[in-house]
Amino acid sequence: MALMITDECINCDVCEPECPNGAISQGEEIYVIDPNKCTECVGHFDEPQCQQVCPVDCIPFNPEHPESKEDLLEKFHKLTAEK
Repeated sequence: MALMITDECINCDVCEPECPNGAISQGEEIYVIDPNKCTECVGHFDEPQCQQVCPVDCIPFNPEHPESKEDLLEKFHKLTAEK
């Protein structure tokens, strides 16, 4: 499942550079995660890096984008093939 950033985000800027897929960007008010690029760091790391660095714990799993580990790994392979 892709991750999402809730409105508890304080715009501290620490999550964006941690995303290996470039899925995090500044939205109109808070940072946002592109579910088409988010692999929960599958293929890169054991744990989602944005969740690890977030000081306010505002990056939960997005229930609107359920994906299995296999789906996430397939997305990782597609994203890295495009680079």
